Amino acid sequence: MNDLLLTRIAEALERIAPPPASSADLTSAPAYVWDGVAIGAVEDFAPVAYDLLTGIDAQKAALLENSRRHAAGHAAHDALLWGARGTGKSAVVASVVGLLQQEGQDIALLQCAIDELASLPTLFSLLRGTKRPFILFLDDLGFDEGVGDARALRSLLQGGTAARPANVRLYVTSNRRHIVPRHLSEQDDPVNPRDVVDDRMALSDRFGLSLGFHALDQDAYVAIVAGYAGKMGLAFDPLDAIQWSTQRGSRSGRVAWQYVVELAGRHGLTV
Repeated sequence: MNDLLLTRIAEALERIAPPPASSADLTSAPAYVWDGVAIGAVEDFAPVAYDLLTGIDAQKAALLENSRRHAAGHAAHDALLWGARGTGKSAVVASVVGLLQQEGQDIALLQCAIDELASLPTLFSLLRGTKRPFILFLDDLGFDEGVGDARALRSLLQGGTAARPANVRLYVTSNRRHIVPRHLSEQDDPVNPRDVVDDRMALSDRFGLSLGFHALDQDAYVAIVAGYAGKMGLAFDPLDAIQWSTQRGSRSGRVAWQYVVELAGRHGLTV
């Protein structure tokens, strides 16, 4: 009787439990997201056009060349895109993948939330089941005081059984050049100040390609606005664009795009 009761309880629990997560087909969608359990397809992948990203020509050319090599199965680097917010770090990752797809390259973008880093070994085991090239995108990565998570990510980049598979490259954006913060107090470490500094820099050293994105001066900002506006056939007053950036306390590609959206709205257009 007890065995029968336990069987019924187990069957009831199976009925009310959510079904196990299943991952999307990794061969068809242009982009995916990883939620820590399963891979979901993003069918409406619509990145900013590569040519629209202005003011970062050297950075986007370097990232495109690296991505093209990876798509072709050639040697390619993991990439760290660091620098000021709103300067196009995230946009260029998606736009590069989108451009390669337009060219007929079979490559996909896969974004992972930075709070799911602990699940990356599981994700890597799934990606080993396909030969399709993937760009694993970690956006706005940064570690505060502790370096434990940074060391874990470093081990995934440097090799070993849990390291990323050959068909995957990591593209990481961060506001910090070394991802983890640096403090003057590091020099006061009683053991070996050089060891502390090296440990904090070791993660960024794992990226073979490091691209800096810097704050814009006024002329570069207006040039970006002109590029966006020109693509949409919109005329604009440079002084009005400058006033828009002044009100927001920032000059960046993001602010330039926001101004052009405002401009399009004034003209009754959609973007």
